[in-house]
Amino acid sequence: MSVNFKPLSDRVLVEPVQAETKTASGIIIPDTAKEKPQEGTVVAIGNGKPDEPMTVKVGDRVLYGKYAGSELKLDGKDYLIVREGDLLGIIG
Repeated sequence: MSVNFKPLSDRVLVEPVQAETKTASGIIIPDTAKEKPQEGTVVAIGNGKPDEPMTVKVGDRVLYGKYAGSELKLDGKDYLIVREGDLLGIIG
């Protein structure tokens, strides 16, 4: 997946996973009650800082805080741009 966007410095462009639309028991969750996703896939990364190289790479699944980063819409898709330091960890 290629995006025409290059983050600067230690910023990371993340595509959030889709919010759950149904509970395990089959109850449909309305849009107003959906939880904001807190995990996603790294789509693009910056070059890092001279003394702090980037530790994540494109394709990593990451976990981030509920209110981390700034929401961004590119080519009709929703993304989140966060500093690498705001990422909580890499999943699996």
